[in-house]
Amino acid sequence: MTIETNFLNCAAEKLAELCPRIETCLGKLTADQIWMRGTENQNAVGNLVLHLNGNVRQWILSGIGGAPNARDRDQEFAARGGMEPEALGRLLRKTMDEALAIIRSLPPERLTEEIIIQGYDGTVLKAIFHVVEHFSGHTAQIIFITKMVTGQDLGFYSHLSGKPHSNAGKTA
Repeated sequence: MTIETNFLNCAAEKLAELCPRIETCLGKLTADQIWMRGTENQNAVGNLVLHLNGNVRQWILSGIGGAPNARDRDQEFAARGGMEPEALGRLLRKTMDEALAIIRSLPPERLTEEIIIQGYDGTVLKAIFHVVEHFSGHTAQIIFITKMVTGQDLGFYSHLSGKPHSNAGKTA
């Protein structure tokens, strides 16, 4: 396996691992909890899911895959409700399934291709790396908010402590 193929596989595996963790969080929160904010300077879980959806669509589906870019980034943060947890989960899952298909089928020689996304010059490799890092950071925020609101251990790492654990968050 080449380093390029290994990178593509690792990127897809990490994104495939993180999406179910967000879905688990959405399943533990009510609609009110998903849209609550401590202050106007904070983002609700719903905003973070919309933002991740928009980011992945723009950077992977459009920037790498060639789909039209119809992102309204400001609206991702302006939303104050309107979507139930299940609908947010379906939206993110659909986008992630499409993005994972692109990453998994990407010819490794495209990794060095120069592209411009959201006004940033870079390569396909850099775009994928950005999405994985960005998705990971916001997933951690969603997990933290969920733990804080519910007081629950979500069990993503319980297998490391010998406690019974669910498949939540395992690579899809």
